[in-house]
Amino acid sequence: MRTFVGTHEVLNAAEFAELALGIRELPAGVDRDLFRGPLGPESAEDRAARLDVAHAVIADLSEQGSAGDEIAAWDALYADALTRTVPFLRTACTTERSEQAGEAA
Repeated sequence: MRTFVGTHEVLNAAEFAELALGIRELPAGVDRDLFRGPLGPESAEDRAARLDVAHAVIADLSEQGSAGDEIAAWDALYADALTRTVPFLRTACTTERSEQAGEAA
């Protein structure tokens, strides 16, 4: 079975995510949750620590990009954009909980 996104044949899951969802693969060992946050609840301390590490990784990637590594520069832009997103499932769960709380009140 073959899968197409537009006119492009998709060869693997990473390529499908990039074409269909606009999600690029980050460098090996870098977790997307580091930048966007976990799907579940997160304490303020955990969030602060996660964001400190995320910003340090973005700074390192930006530095590599400034030194001529184009891939690192794009990865820095992508990771920085992820820090301003909220996972859909977390948004849906939060909305559902607030609606239930409204019904209880």
